[in-house]
Amino acid sequence: MRVVLVEPHPAAAEVVGRMLEARDHEVRTFADGHEALACVKSDPDIGAVITAVEPRSMSGLELCWETRLVAGSQRPIYVILMSGATTEDRLAVALDHGADDILNNPPAADELYARLRAAERFGNMQRELIRLAVTDSLTGMYNRRGFFERAMQPCQRAEQGTPLCAIMADVDHFKRINDVHGHDAGDKAIFAVGHELMSGHWHAGRLGGEEFALLLEGRVLAEAVRIAEALRLRLAALRIPTDKGSLSLTCSFGVSEWRAGDGIDALLKRADMALYEAKLGGRNRVVPADAAFASLIYAGAGRQVRAVYRNP
Repeated sequence: MRVVLVEPHPAAAEVVGRMLEARDHEVRTFADGHEALACVKSDPDIGAVITAVEPRSMSGLELCWETRLVAGSQRPIYVILMSGATTEDRLAVALDHGADDILNNPPAADELYARLRAAERFGNMQRELIRLAVTDSLTGMYNRRGFFERAMQPCQRAEQGTPLCAIMADVDHFKRINDVHGHDAGDKAIFAVGHELMSGHWHAGRLGGEEFALLLEGRVLAEAVRIAEALRLRLAALRIPTDKGSLSLTCSFGVSEWRAGDGIDALLKRADMALYEAKLGGRNRVVPADAAFASLIYAGAGRQVRAVYRNP
């Protein structure tokens, strides 16, 4: 585990650091609380923070609190406060300030190791809970919550000038698949579509039912349209084995590009409008939400793209 150790006294820091290294923990040692906090913010692999009560420039209790704010609900960081007086009052104050545990300072080696084993168990369980909270159980891709959480940083970069596109995809006549082949086959179809949609370097999510979304950072609209067309062809070529024979399907796609002042909702709304046009136009097609691409010819498709413009 990568551990931040905050101890202003060099001799004490060396003793605790050696204890940690003896159990193969990777230690980052600081005397200054602000420097330690900066390390925690910049290094997502920090799994634990062990701090003395009074590091320089920031109290140990303040560091516990600030570390807990950095961790939020998405980062498992175990915080241990080392104190020379581990009374019930001190323990209560430490826990109220975000510490997970409290140790005597200097700590006994066996107790320190036991607390860190607990930290590893805690971190593993929290990471699994986070994964379950943001993952679609059928496809393994992001669920709606996970997709929107992952979209926050790309949207911030898009507002600063990084190209960003969204693709909305929907399985055509999905109800018919369930009615004819059964719900087990429908699940297989959703799994197969999700697998194909996760095949590239982009964020992919199942927003609900047979509806999917992709977020393509660093791609302009023309590139995103070509990617959507390639995915459309691959999905149309799928043959999914079922109890009632091989199942084939098609998907419709809508594509949008980030505009200044957008948010993820506006970006997806335009893609969804384009997807609706693809459905109205006969399904199994890609429609970009920009009239400037009305004459765009799909590579290898041999037909003109119908495009629709919608005001945001």
